[in-house]
Amino acid sequence: MINQTQDSLAWVQERGAGALAEKMGIEFVEFTVQRAVARMPVEGNTQPAMLMHGGAYVVLGESLGSMAANLHAGPGKLAVGIEINATHTGSATSGYVTGVCTAIHLGRTLTTHEIVVTDDRGRRCSTIRITNLIKDLPTEA
Repeated sequence: MINQTQDSLAWVQERGAGALAEKMGIEFVEFTVQRAVARMPVEGNTQPAMLMHGGAYVVLGESLGSMAANLHAGPGKLAVGIEINATHTGSATSGYVTGVCTAIHLGRTLTTHEIVVTDDRGRRCSTIRITNLIKDLPTEA
């Protein structure tokens, strides 16, 4: 696990969440092993009907869950997603959506997180669950 004195939000901002998360405008606002929060604009992430695209909710959820799993895994380890599912129960049409990621299980080889995505009015739009496998970082040949 990352050093407790290290600022984990600074860690995720320094590391970055990848090109897709950047393209979608994901901003991390709180980040610990137990709880991570990020927001994403609806604009630019909609389907033709001008509703938030269901895949965009999943990208937000996977970004949060995978980054939290990697923080838990610590140096020399890599957490990779092995299963994700989502249930969409609402549709954001403007503003931002916020994802709150909560650890369900933090093990030596597996992590599971639940991500609840809400709109600016606090309505739940999607519930996502992701399981990550923790493995050793590949060595360079």
